[in-house]
Formats: sequence, C-alpha cells, structure tokens
Amino acid sequence: MSKTNSGNFFEDFAIGQIIAHATPRTATTGDVALYTALYGSRFAVQSSDSFAQSIGYDRAPLDDLLVFHIVFGKTTPDISLNAVANLGYADCRMLSAVYPNDTLNTVSEVIGVKETSKGDAGIVYVRSRGLNQHGAPVLDYVRWVLVRKRDPASPAPEPVVPTLPAALSADQLGDAVPFIEATAWNSDLSGSTDLWDDYAPGEHIDHVDGMTIEEAEHQLATRLYQNTAKVHFNQHTEKDSRFGRRLVYGGHIISIARALSFNGLANAFHVAGINGGRHVAPAFAGDTVYAWSEVLEKHDITGREGAGALRVRTVATKDRPCHDFPLFSEGTTYDPSVVLDLDYWVLMPRRD
Repeated sequence: MSKTNSGNFFEDFAIGQIIAHATPRTATTGDVALYTALYGSRFAVQSSDSFAQSIGYDRAPLDDLLVFHIVFGKTTPDISLNAVANLGYADCRMLSAVYPNDTLNTVSEVIGVKETSKGDAGIVYVRSRGLNQHGAPVLDYVRWVLVRKRDPASPAPEPVVPTLPAALSADQLGDAVPFIEATAWNSDLSGSTDLWDDYAPGEHIDHVDGMTIEEAEHQLATRLYQNTAKVHFNQHTEKDSRFGRRLVYGGHIISIARALSFNGLANAFHVAGINGGRHVAPAFAGDTVYAWSEVLEKHDITGREGAGALRVRTVATKDRPCHDFPLFSEGTTYDPSVVLDLDYWVLMPRRD
C-alpha cells in the first residue's frame, strides 16, 4: 500500500464530510516581512506596532489576507490538490485579529457537490474555518472549486448546491469589527486624509499603479502559504494542460489588488469580510496587474463609533490600466483584461 497522498478527486467528497487539515502553522514576523516583500503593502495598522497600539490593537496584526492565505493553504492538499481551478468565494468573515506567534489550523466541511456536464470533473463546495491556538475562530468562509474525477465513468452524485448569501450585511460583521480610538488616527502616518465620511456609494477610484508578476515571486508566495496545488508549481504536468503553463494562484492576484488599492483607500485598515469573488480569467508570470474600485455601500457600525464600513468592489486587470474602469464588454461579458472581481467590506476611521 502506498504511503503517499495523491489527493482527493471529485468522487472522494461527500455532503457533510468533515476534514481536519494537517500542519498547524505558527505565524511569525518573518511571514509578515516576506508578505510585505512580495506585495509592498503599506497599510499603517499592519506595518507599525506603535500605530496599531495607538488606536487600540495589542500590536500590529497580521495582514487580513495573509491570514486568509495561510488558512486557505491548509485546505489545498485535501480539497484542491487535483483542482482544475478555484472558482469563487462567499460568506467570508474575518472574526478576530491574528498576531505574530499565533498558531493557525483549519477544518472544512463539504456542503455541496455537482458534477459538470462533461462528466470528467465536478464542483465541490466547502466551508472552511480557521482557528487559533486556543480553538477560537479567526476566519470563516465558503469556496467552490472545480476538481478532476479519478474515473470519468464513475457515477455522478446527487447534485447539492448550497444557498449562499449574495453579500454580508454590515450588521453581520459583528464582533469582527474592532474597537478603535479614531481620535488617535494619524493621517500623516497613514498616508491619506480621506476617511469614511469622504467616500460615497457609486464613487470609482483608479488605483493607478501596476505590478508585474514574476515567476519566482508568485511561486514563493504560494509556498509561503504551503499551498501545494499542482497547477501552480508543476510545469511538467501543466505543459499539457489547457493553458500549457503554470497558473498564478488566485489569492496572489487578490493580494496584489489589495496592495494597489492603498492608492485611494489608504485608510481602509481592516478587511472585515468578503461577500464574493470571481477569478474571471487566469493570470501568468509576466502579466502586469492594475486595479480599480467602486464604493457600493457605506454603513455605520452599531456599537463601534470610531469606524464605519465601506462595501467595495475591486476589479483587477492584466496589461491594461484602469483609467476607464474596464469591467464588461458587450453587456454582460467581462472585458478580456479582467482577472479578478472581488466584493468585500473594509473598515475606515470616522471623522465625527
């Protein structure tokens, strides 16, 4: 009997299945430094202990997306080792700040399965929860992934597609919203004088800057999260795939877009939740990523007078600047340049 793990195929998943993922991960300041080196993120709360402490944090927390990637990476050997592509996210809540020296692990539940019409793969829906060393939840989200079948002739399971919310309400962010001392917010140090009060629904923001993806960087990033998906690493297997080369991990694009969004959303100090997201098209080494955002909603946070919530849609493109805010072509077809369409909640300090 082989002692190695070939990963789960579509036939191996069943509704209600609970998977405790291997390899707990203690996050360190080294992870933080490497994440900064990869994306150049400049948000003050995650960059400075003294800034974070001045508004009420214990010290600078890990970047919210670094937490997401670490928790996500735990799931890869069991959920998406044999994936064709990760398709989307929903109902994601950042539940608690994570600090250096916290240990993260992940547990997932299979909540949906549906074979594709071609019959050689199927979509698997999982709800994954990241826990810290005390067993307290820090992150909860749903994703769905297209997974190859081991045997295309194997019978299809009864399809189950979960009903997922189109978006979290601001009230659902709940305890994920930290108390902050907004009066201590230093706009000189944060990089912008624009606070929650200065944004309006319908506003579009071109984040202007672009970032070119290097082969070594996206593979280093994915290794940082211990993501083992073949599509990102193994050129020997991927040379005969549809694209003929390795794909850039979709989370890498999300982190690039978030880092680029600093130019226009510098005071968005916390990603509180992700309503939904689509990796619209693949990205490859050599592509240059740009991004723009639209403010969809803004809300007060009950009991959190120092901060307000903005619901933001961020669109990332490849090899096309975003001064004209590209999104759809011919009505409802995505513009060919679009690689990411992400809908999420951020928090900002309030002026009043």
